[in-house]
Amino acid sequence: MPAATLSSPENTATACGLLPNCDVSLPSDPRSYGDELKPFAGIGRNKFAVTDGGDQLLVFGEELAHDARCAKCGSLLYSVVRDGAYVHVTLGTLTDDPAIRPSEHIFVRSKASWFTIADDLPQYSAHAADGPPVS
Repeated sequence: MPAATLSSPENTATACGLLPNCDVSLPSDPRSYGDELKPFAGIGRNKFAVTDGGDQLLVFGEELAHDARCAKCGSLLYSVVRDGAYVHVTLGTLTDDPAIRPSEHIFVRSKASWFTIADDLPQYSAHAADGPPVS
């Protein structure tokens, strides 16, 4: 049985999945998720629920801004952001194939020096809202 089940109208996520890749390493440290990338998708918090295993989550932070990890393996499952209005779900924890695909690379200024981004998605030095793409 997974440590937690998360649900939204789009997907179901279970704990202890892989965190294969993403584009955010600032302000977080890539060592915290074991890869050079961490794909995530945002969803309104009112459309998100932990439906099973909520007692098996490690929550770091406050009600309106926190990270939730699997208490069994430590995998980052989701983050509550933007004053509690949204949840960023790590796509590597989804049991279903996400209906969406990456649309941009953010925080590329802090990517691992040995990693080369090899796709044509726009790249932003920080968050996309902070300025035009750097490539």
